[in-house]
Amino acid sequence: MADEEPNRRLIFISGLSGAGKSVVLHTLEDLGFYCIDNLPISFLDRLLDQIESLPERIAIGIDSRNLAGELGNLPEIINLFKQKGINYEVLFLDASNTVLTKRFSETRRKHPLSSDETSLDDAIKKERHILSALSDIADIRIDTSHTNVHDLRKLVFERIVPRKRAILSVQLISFGYKHGAPRDADFIFDVRCLPNPYWEKTLRRFSGKDKAVIDFLNQQPLVDRMVEHIYSFLKEWVPYFEAEQRSYLTVAIGCTGGRHRSVFIIDQLAEKLSDTNKNLLVRHRDL
Repeated sequence: MADEEPNRRLIFISGLSGAGKSVVLHTLEDLGFYCIDNLPISFLDRLLDQIESLPERIAIGIDSRNLAGELGNLPEIINLFKQKGINYEVLFLDASNTVLTKRFSETRRKHPLSSDETSLDDAIKKERHILSALSDIADIRIDTSHTNVHDLRKLVFERIVPRKRAILSVQLISFGYKHGAPRDADFIFDVRCLPNPYWEKTLRRFSGKDKAVIDFLNQQPLVDRMVEHIYSFLKEWVPYFEAEQRSYLTVAIGCTGGRHRSVFIIDQLAEKLSDTNKNLLVRHRDL
């Protein structure tokens, strides 16, 4: 998005096979993006030459079917767009190896890098290595291990599409460690040291959004201190990320099950940050 072209939006979308790239591209296409999937990297210079004649919103899918050597050079190649005054975003979709294996087994699809000599597990590991250059430069990484198709479409609607130029999108996510920590978080705060409503039998069936649990946690001085310390950290440092023109920031709060303490604290932080951040998304992953 150059200064003289504030409406132009270019998104490179990549990720591991089975992590949801096609879902994101289809969603963006439904929203009016001009989508190109599996574009050979050698064609990017041609795209750059013709970009003025293309629609203002473009999404380009890149995957491991490109030659590994070309993918390694991709960060330098796509930087040519920025040199021409066209800013871009890189979205990378990730998931755990266990989840990816399960998805391929359930759908009986063939992994693009698997063969008679290469097992599914080895193909996933090989693909993760091949795409590491893209993963490293991603502006936003989405872990789809705990999302279905509808969840992923909702994330695209809520987080990617509405973001305006130069406004940092901050996602606050609660989770339970017993279900695995999110792979796409920039900051993770562990609040398992706090008093746990789960051990109060009358509170166990509720969540951190219910009044009984809220009242219990509001009475705990340690909880209040934790909220204030995390809020102070974010209030101090989020503006620096925004000043560096970061597009996305994900802050995760984790407790044991992801239902009580982390949910309560995320909601408390969202309320405190709502006045200073106009592009705030709250997600309770394990509710």
